[in-house]
Amino acid sequence: MQTTQKLFILDKKNMKHILLIVMAIVAINGMKKEGIQSSLAVEHITPPQTFEEKLSSAALSIIDPMVVYDPSYISIKYPNGDVPATKGVCTDVIIRTYRKLNIDLQKEVHEDMKTNFAKYPNLKKWGMSKTDTNIDHRRVPNLETFFERKGQKLAVTTNPIDYKTGEIVSWMINGKLPHIGIITSKKSADGKRNLIVHNVGGGQVLSDCLFDYEIVGHFKYKK
Repeated sequence: MQTTQKLFILDKKNMKHILLIVMAIVAINGMKKEGIQSSLAVEHITPPQTFEEKLSSAALSIIDPMVVYDPSYISIKYPNGDVPATKGVCTDVIIRTYRKLNIDLQKEVHEDMKTNFAKYPNLKKWGMSKTDTNIDHRRVPNLETFFERKGQKLAVTTNPIDYKTGEIVSWMINGKLPHIGIITSKKSADGKRNLIVHNVGGGQVLSDCLFDYEIVGHFKYKK
């Protein structure tokens, strides 16, 4: 009987030790699990987008093939003026994209042109002697001049690698029609070229058109 009691006491001690060990293992596993979940959470945090990535996203967000190409002169408010959302030309793609990032190219172009009118092609090209907030920013040559003055003028090449997300490219179609678009992060089917949001008559669309026309300008601009 005495031996049985000793065994019982020993078993109780062993059970206590075992229970403590189990509790410790559970606690350690819980800490490991929390650590794994924390590390996974850190891995899934999206890093802040660069300005160029934000510009690309903004351009993609305004894609609308139903926008009617209409180059008509339209009176609009100033600042933050825009033609009806159902209408537009290539420059309106640029203007609407930048406005998504709270940059008003109507205002920016006008203010630079006011003090540097002679540096813009208004007089020579259209016979204008003063600024016009309804149309100045909606003309490709004016945007090219502005981007060169206030942003970066980049090299024009035939290498698709040189044309990166968030940059602006301008063309001369058939030697007479200025055109402009925004380079996005999306890739062509063969993965060699970045796709471009532009409007050349088929609405505000995403196209693999980088080398479809003669490239005459390549810019980068952020305020």
